[in-house]
Amino acid sequence: MKLSLAIVALAMAIPAASYAQDSTAVSNGEYPNTFSSGSANVSPFTNQSKRFNDWSISAGAGVPLVQSADLTSIKNGNGKNLFGYSAYVSIDKAITHAFGLKLQYDRGETRQGWFNTKDAAPDAKAVGARTQYDAISLLGDINFSNLLRRVDNHSPFRWALHGYAGIGTIAYRAYQKDINGQRLATEVKPFKLGSMFMQAGAGLKYKINRRLDLEGRLMYVVTGDDEFDGGGDKYSAINKREEQVSDNFFNATLGLTLKLGKHESHLMWHDPLQEIYYKLDVLANKNQDIEVCKKGDADNDGVCDDWDRQLDTPAGARVDGAGVALDTDLDGVIDLYDKCVTVPGPVENNGCPTTTAGPIVETETKLEGIEFDLNSDRILPSNTPILNNAVSYINSSNGAYNVIGATDTRASDAYNQKLSERRANSVKNYLIKNGVESSKLNAIGRGEKDLKYPECEPATKCPEWKNRANRRVYFEAK
Repeated sequence: MKLSLAIVALAMAIPAASYAQDSTAVSNGEYPNTFSSGSANVSPFTNQSKRFNDWSISAGAGVPLVQSADLTSIKNGNGKNLFGYSAYVSIDKAITHAFGLKLQYDRGETRQGWFNTKDAAPDAKAVGARTQYDAISLLGDINFSNLLRRVDNHSPFRWALHGYAGIGTIAYRAYQKDINGQRLATEVKPFKLGSMFMQAGAGLKYKINRRLDLEGRLMYVVTGDDEFDGGGDKYSAINKREEQVSDNFFNATLGLTLKLGKHESHLMWHDPLQEIYYKLDVLANKNQDIEVCKKGDADNDGVCDDWDRQLDTPAGARVDGAGVALDTDLDGVIDLYDKCVTVPGPVENNGCPTTTAGPIVETETKLEGIEFDLNSDRILPSNTPILNNAVSYINSSNGAYNVIGATDTRASDAYNQKLSERRANSVKNYLIKNGVESSKLNAIGRGEKDLKYPECEPATKCPEWKNRANRRVYFEAK
């Protein structure tokens, strides 16, 4: 095979993107800067962070058709419609959200000419051939959808268009048959200069679930060899039908990809708009005049309407990152109207206690807003003000409290149950570390059985901010 084929293949395999972002919320030790498809914090992707699954295994089967050769698999060419078979398996590594590498093994058999070699030659002029091949190649994988996609902030996507190109080594045995019988026409062994080949094509992937993808793929294989089809220079009777020096074929396959790893999402499926929002936020911090809120900010609380959970916040009220007015003592009276901001009291008394004996404690007290990243029990910096208020509140009361952990509906019931228990214990340990008596607290996990938004079953039915609100910890008085 000519060196130009290898050069072209390497050029096609160079990644078009080298920067990616996380599609799940990530804390970097600061308060959340913006929201995008469920992210509270956004930070550049690095391999060291390991927030995504980036390894997978793919396998599939299909049909090869010799298209450019002395003998072809296509009618009205130098042959008739003859279908072979093929199979592949690969180990896949995602480098960024838009580029990866595949180490792939292909095996198959092409059938070409005027008749199937399993049949007898119909006449003295008819020639048939079949080629059994094995190939190993390194392919570049470009996710065009992540490069070009425009995604609604709250909507997941399940389709992705991929492009593949790469080079490798191929070994084959080509058999030719005519009226005199069948014989081995050509044999080429792998890992030699003359056994190099190139393949390129495209695949359309459908995300079945977090573990499996279904893919239809069409590849074009350039063998770089004029004798792959069983014809060629040695066989003067059939070597005049094609002027090219490379026998090429199409290979149409259908396969499955198994995504490996412990994380919820795969790098190739994360939200590509994360990078845009990250850059907007960086520029905004540099006092650049940028309009981030596409739908505006109706209540002028500093939180875009796209992500604001309370669109009618009173003017002057302080809000959290989700646009909800703050209620420091959790008595149902927001701080703007609360006369006793740090001590709980009834609404009719402007949030102040009606007696001096101590704060009034309801039979059930809930602290909202303690939310967690996907698949995580780590307390975020945005939660610490709420938890510090909880420390003061619990220490000032005489009661005991259940610390309730919950999850969204992703993953299995058993996994979510354990995750909710870890979240409850994480909050309990934080409170104890900051001065709350351990006897006042009891950690309980309720898994996905205690959804704040029950309609989020499955999670794909809801925008990501609702799923995030389901990943929470709250308190109940015993």
